[in-house]
Amino acid sequence: MINANSESKKVIVEKIKGSIAGAASITIVDYRGLTVEQDTNLRKSMRDAGVVYKVYKNSMFGRAIEGTEFEDLKKHLEGPTAVAISPDDATAGPRVLAEAAKKLEKLEFKAGVVEGNYYDAKGIEKIGNIAPREELLGRLLGSFKSPISSFARVIKEIASKKEEA
Repeated sequence: MINANSESKKVIVEKIKGSIAGAASITIVDYRGLTVEQDTNLRKSMRDAGVVYKVYKNSMFGRAIEGTEFEDLKKHLEGPTAVAISPDDATAGPRVLAEAAKKLEKLEFKAGVVEGNYYDAKGIEKIGNIAPREELLGRLLGSFKSPISSFARVIKEIASKKEEA
């Protein structure tokens, strides 16, 4: 007879594998000490950012990440662990968690994997403090615009002086 409990565990592990397949990043945190209200607000922030935020049994999550680029996270699967899976924007999960951690001192980073690279707690927290992609692109475009604007003003001045002469 097949053990129904082991079958349901296999189903859960497969579901987790489906959630992490192709993910841009996974961040794990210790959420111990958060109130229900704080956790609810954090979950809403995660949903708004397009991040899947779940609490899985450590053993199930550990089995699901075996043989994947996220396997390095296994060594951090002790105690209460919440998982933030960012399907598209690699910095979305760490960024929302870093913002939340500023207000929720009980929320602690454990580790993360971003685009195949493993980061310890300090490293993933630093990634979380990087500005969103759109903001960084805006800054880059602004830095391009400034020299071009200055150049255009100089050319206009030269043209004005030649007209006067």
